Amino acid sequence: MKRISKFHSRNPIVNRLMLMLANPIYLMSAIALLFLTYMVAFPIGQILLESLQGDARSGGTDAFTVQNWVNVFSGSISQSLFYKPLMHSISIGISVSLLSFLLGGGLAWLVMRTDFRYKKTVTMLAILPYMLPSWVMAFAWMSVFKNDRIGGGQGLFYSLFQISPPDWLAYGFVPIVLTMTLNYFTFFFLLLSVALGAVNASLEESARILGASSGRTIRKITLPLNIPAISSAFILTFSKSLGSFSVPAFLGLPTKYYTIATMLHSSIQNRMVAEAYVLCIVLLMVCALLIFFNQKAVGKRKSFATITGKDARKHLYTLNKWRRPLTWIVLGGMGAVSAVPLLVLTLQTFMMTNSQFSFDQFTLHFWIGESNPAIASGEVGVLKNDALFSAIGNSLKIAFIAASVAALMGLVFGYLISKRRNRLDGRLIEQLSYLPYLIPGIAFSAIYLSMFATPSWLMPGLYGTLTLIVLICIVNELPIATRSGTSTMHQIGGELEEAAYVQGASWFRRFSKILLPLSKKTLFSVFLLLFISVIKELDLIILLMTPENNTLPTLMFKYAESGFQQYANALMLIIVVIILITYYIASKFGKVDFTKGIGG
Repeated sequence: MKRISKFHSRNPIVNRLMLMLANPIYLMSAIALLFLTYMVAFPIGQILLESLQGDARSGGTDAFTVQNWVNVFSGSISQSLFYKPLMHSISIGISVSLLSFLLGGGLAWLVMRTDFRYKKTVTMLAILPYMLPSWVMAFAWMSVFKNDRIGGGQGLFYSLFQISPPDWLAYGFVPIVLTMTLNYFTFFFLLLSVALGAVNASLEESARILGASSGRTIRKITLPLNIPAISSAFILTFSKSLGSFSVPAFLGLPTKYYTIATMLHSSIQNRMVAEAYVLCIVLLMVCALLIFFNQKAVGKRKSFATITGKDARKHLYTLNKWRRPLTWIVLGGMGAVSAVPLLVLTLQTFMMTNSQFSFDQFTLHFWIGESNPAIASGEVGVLKNDALFSAIGNSLKIAFIAASVAALMGLVFGYLISKRRNRLDGRLIEQLSYLPYLIPGIAFSAIYLSMFATPSWLMPGLYGTLTLIVLICIVNELPIATRSGTSTMHQIGGELEEAAYVQGASWFRRFSKILLPLSKKTLFSVFLLLFISVIKELDLIILLMTPENNTLPTLMFKYAESGFQQYANALMLIIVVIILITYYIASKFGKVDFTKGIGG
């Protein structure tokens, strides 16, 4: 689809330049590449350079030095600063990924490949953790298993059995892994559900005809064919776990159990900025190595055809006598995972003493109470706190703007990728737009803190402004938006745009009158998904917030950090209510249904 330019020259280079200037796709591709290079590629290079500069705390200069790296890897505090947190992070990432595979993969197999009942209900319960903040489970765990390690009342477990939970059960590795697993298994469930639904049924049928048992068929056919999906979910879960800040902060810091993410935050708080940047680069390197080895491991399997033009009927394994007990076990377990934590946290907001559940402890103080010096240092109830309404306003503003811009940018990027998929610029846009998904949130936050703390190039200093929060949220959500936009644009026939082009319609008119209306449903679904993701975000923005620009998650974190757990729980419930109301409105009026697909 090319329009002959009215400019003509005997010089072919001039002709090509004129043709490029006349075609807006070239200009948009250039703008997209400049944006992605400056916002994604350049920040990584920037933080690497700053990690190689002298430390101002010791009277250093901006001269090149590797001393910061030496301090981290072999300094006097390297064990506590780097090696122990790194081992903790890797062990958590591997454990969460494996447990998520067992839980999410098992559920996906039950729903997609067996005669399991109530599949729609289980699918909805499985995606609910994705819609909730990851630290909901951490708060619920503390409410149940809290001991006297950090003072205050003990949890529900102690109230019921008069036994104080040991430290390993209340804080540290075990609760961090279990609570993260209950949040991140959704990635395995969704990705494997799609993959299992696409497996060519004839392959498994052939194995059964040749006498292979069900177990052997699953091990030799089903699992190998789904290795790319399993690998993708593993990378996603591992990188999320590796860069998670909130859950390790709530459940690890009371016993000084540090991960790379919490140590990175602590280093910046203690003005050990150069060391923090080194930790940031380490996080990126670990994720990059994982991706490299993954590509090597599954590269030869990418040629397997799992979707063909043949009959795609699936053989459903019969559960026989296990069908009824498995149904109730799964429904009960999923219901408990989804409902019990919210119920416990709700009850706790009405208890005067933290984690003490009894009628004589009932109070509305943490919701509507006046200032009382004897309670929580005189804090008023959350509904009477002006900071709450400021935080709600900031959260809604950031989520709405970031989700709207990212969804629209994703659609435009998807258009460029689909039109230029065989060209270098199209491939670069696709790869650069996906890169933020591989950068752990706390590391991404550190990168932007370094980049925008002071004015640079044409950009002013943005630290302490909502603009910076909106910007990092947009860039962080681009992978989901671009993937959805690309998929949508591939489904729209090119003849529609070509007909408008022949009639002389400009690109903007073609996009606004044809492509945008046809993509409206997808655009709305992506907006909702990004809105939910941004409004619950804590890891990504914790380093960038100031007291004047709090959001609901950062205000909640400050309450929890100060030991005011009931206030933190109340704010957490407000976030959950906002998310659920938003989803209900979208499903009611926008016909959005996450059970039919969700971004990873």
